[in-house]
Amino acid sequence: MLPFARITIIGLGLIGSSVARATRKAMPTARITAYDADPAVRETVRALDLADDVADTAGASVIDADLVILCVPVGAMGAVAAEFADDLPAEAIVSDVGSCKGSVLAALTEALPGATIIPAHPVAGTERSGPEAGFATLFQKRWCIVTPPEGADELAVQRVAEFWRRLGADVETMAPDHHDRVLAVTSHLPHLIAYTIVGTASDLEEVTQSEVIKYSAGGFRDFTRIAASDPTMWRDVFLTNREAVLEMLQRFSEDLSQLQRAIRWGKGDELFDLFSRTRTIRRSIIDQGQDDAREDFGRNHEG
Repeated sequence: MLPFARITIIGLGLIGSSVARATRKAMPTARITAYDADPAVRETVRALDLADDVADTAGASVIDADLVILCVPVGAMGAVAAEFADDLPAEAIVSDVGSCKGSVLAALTEALPGATIIPAHPVAGTERSGPEAGFATLFQKRWCIVTPPEGADELAVQRVAEFWRRLGADVETMAPDHHDRVLAVTSHLPHLIAYTIVGTASDLEEVTQSEVIKYSAGGFRDFTRIAASDPTMWRDVFLTNREAVLEMLQRFSEDLSQLQRAIRWGKGDELFDLFSRTRTIRRSIIDQGQDDAREDFGRNHEG
């Protein structure tokens, strides 16, 4: 039995279009309705045949849905939900894919009073964006964190979890505020650092006469990949999860100062101990299947 039979996807960028592709592959009998605020994206969705129906308004897209997935920037969640609030079926479950959960839950609860809201966050993505960038295997063996509010209907939580399992994800359940602290250090802070380092390199580009780009090593190339992520999405992430990000940024600043002192005073043993510990973490990530030596996690960009 399918967890959902009529699925609406709002926002057809990388994640939304990948959800559509993965759903088509894993649940071919489920009916998919798509909506995007951008008419050009809607035309692309039609051309790529990513959905059974492409609605021209948010309200029209949800009329008979039993699951609505918001795949829009976290700062836009509340406004988009308000657009379809009057048309949402009473039995529908509303979810999302945003990487900030506390703010998203608050925004959706305000816009959709009385609705069943079960937020979720598939921890997956690439630096590419747009409906053409999606692929069906994006969520395979990646974590999806389901973050229900306190007192949420357990059956609704199970249905959302099962939906993501059908798409190939490993599912974990977590409180929204705990999710935001975890992701602040594992995702948001690394992106902030990447944006800063690439920005610094850009500022130095004139001084070094293009040598920063010409001689960029693997580490810098990895940072540029992260820093190529969607600017609207990440602007909203940092603003909506600001408290957790600032907390982790302060901790990072303190650790960075300690590292600076170790280098200044020639404390080789301290540096070696830190680098050994971080090397072990990297190996653990690979051992747990959360990274792969092959390009883009070794994924096949099919469908």
